[in-house]
Amino acid sequence: MQIKRDDIDKIKASLSITAVANALGIDVQRGKFRCLYPMRHAHGDRTPSVSISEEKGLFTCWVCEDMRGDVFELVKQARSCSFAEALEWLQTEFMSQTQIHGLTSLNKSITEPSIARPVKQAKPEIKPEERMKVVLSFLKRLSVVDGTPAARWLASRRIFKPAWDKMRLRYISDYSALNKSLLSEFGLELLQKTGLYNDRGNLRYYKHPLIFPYLDEHVRSLFFQARAIDSSVVPKELNLKGEIPYPYNKVILNQQPGWVFLCEGVVDTLTMISRNMEAVGIPGVKSFKPEWVSLFAQKKVVLCFDQDGPGREATELVQNLFQRAQIQTALFGRGIEDERLKLKEGQDINDWFNQR
Repeated sequence: MQIKRDDIDKIKASLSITAVANALGIDVQRGKFRCLYPMRHAHGDRTPSVSISEEKGLFTCWVCEDMRGDVFELVKQARSCSFAEALEWLQTEFMSQTQIHGLTSLNKSITEPSIARPVKQAKPEIKPEERMKVVLSFLKRLSVVDGTPAARWLASRRIFKPAWDKMRLRYISDYSALNKSLLSEFGLELLQKTGLYNDRGNLRYYKHPLIFPYLDEHVRSLFFQARAIDSSVVPKELNLKGEIPYPYNKVILNQQPGWVFLCEGVVDTLTMISRNMEAVGIPGVKSFKPEWVSLFAQKKVVLCFDQDGPGREATELVQNLFQRAQIQTALFGRGIEDERLKLKEGQDINDWFNQR
C-alpha cells in the first residue's frame, strides 16, 4: 500500500519542522543546528552547518549533499529508520486521532511515494551464513567494556562487570579504524546487505558505541542492539537491521521448569541479571513475536514492561498470548501494598531498582 501524495502534503503542512527537530532531540538555535554527521565536518561541525527553512519546511546541510529534505527525511536521518517508521513516529508524536483518521489502515507495507524518490532495485538477499560471518567478525573487532566510558555509564545504572562479562557486552573504541577494517575485508555492498552500513555508506553506530549481543544457545550472536551513552542522542538505541531472531538472553529458555522475568529493553534485562535473576528481554514493547511463546514452554513468566501506556498495552497483549498457550504469568509489582514500593508511572525496571 502507498500513502497518497495529498496525505503527505497535508501532514507536512500541519507540522513545524523546528518542532519536529526539537522532538528528535536536535538543538535548533536561530534556525540552525549541528549536522547529524559531525565526522564529515571540520572540527566536528562546531559551527552549525544545517539551516532550517520554517516557511518551506525544509532543512539543508551546506556540507553533506545527502543531509537535506523535509520533515520525513529529517526523522529518517535522525532515527535511522524507514519512511513508514518516520510516518508512524510523526503520527504518535504530533497528530491527534482526528488528524490521522483515514491513515490508520496503513501498516508496515507502506512505501515512500515514488514521486518523492526513485524506486531502487531490490538488492539480493544475503545468505544467513554469510550474514552471520559478517556480524561475528564485526563483534570480534570490538573492545571489552572495562575501562571505557560505557563502563561508567553501566555502573551509574548499577550494572556491573559480572553482567558485562556474562552477556559479552562490547564497545566501539575506535570508529574510524573499525570502519576501515570492515570495508577492507567485506566491501560496502555486503556490509549494507548485512545491515551494518546505511544507504549513505556509513557504519550506523557512530553515536551508539555500546553493543549488546543477542546470544543464542551456542553463545553466538546473530543479532545485536547498539546503545548511545550520551543522553542527548536520539534515538538512544539502534537495532541491527533485519529480523530479530529471538529474545535477548535466549539461552535461559531451556524448556526446564522455573520462573523467568520478561523485560522491555536490554538495560532492564541486565538490571535483573545483575541481581542474579533469570531474565530475558525484547528490544521494545511492539517486538514480541507470537512464535516466541513456544520458547517459554515449562516456564512461568513475570511481565516487567515499563509503567506507561505502551507498556500496559503490551503487557495485556503478551499476557493473552501466554494464557492461550497455558503458560502462567504474573505482573511485576502486583501484590505490593505499600504505594511507595510500586512501579511508578513512567518508571522502568532499572529506575525502580535504583530509586531511593
